[in-house]
Amino acid sequence: MIRLHHVQYGRSFRVLWLLEEIGIDHFGGLEISEYQIGTPAMREGDLPRLSPGVRIPAIEWDGLEMAESGAIIEYLVESEAPELGRGVGNPERAAYLQWIHFAETMASLIENLNLQMVFLRPPAKPSPIVVKLTVARLRQTLGGMEARMGDSPWLLEGGFSAADIMMGFNLFAAPYYVDLAEFPKLQAYKARMEARPAFQRSVEREGPQRFYQQDFYPVPES
Repeated sequence: MIRLHHVQYGRSFRVLWLLEEIGIDHFGGLEISEYQIGTPAMREGDLPRLSPGVRIPAIEWDGLEMAESGAIIEYLVESEAPELGRGVGNPERAAYLQWIHFAETMASLIENLNLQMVFLRPPAKPSPIVVKLTVARLRQTLGGMEARMGDSPWLLEGGFSAADIMMGFNLFAAPYYVDLAEFPKLQAYKARMEARPAFQRSVEREGPQRFYQQDFYPVPES
């Protein structure tokens, strides 16, 4: 049985979705250890041993212990589901790796906005200048994706891949800060993700999200 150290709708959602795409039975079942960010539980138990930064996701499976969503995705795809990757020699490999890692460029901006807009509590206040700049950078990354989507339904012309799974977390979270109406191709891309049965099973496991308290977070006034 594979054990996933998880925060609801965090980066570990990528791993959960991948496990559903491959098939939970392939791993002998799934055990989820769920945490809430900022609680002492994250520094208790096994997570500090598995993750150098004491962050999710982390996995344990058949002697394998790993942290970092991108690393877990790449490893499990290469070892258990090569059809979801682009191996050495594949003409799409460079683009595949670029999208895998671009997902973290975008996710780091979302994380910054989460810290500013969700985690800060009165009397602390988010910085309007920092939020404005970060939203602009997030919008720029979304615009770059929009411009490169072309006519393919997925990031790669060869079809659905783990690069799309890496983006799933981003396109769930980004609309809390940037209106996706600006990006019709990304809206359609997000809808295709949400239509996948494995994605739907992952969302069913997650339940209603409990992190964001409002549908959209505008840049705070100065």
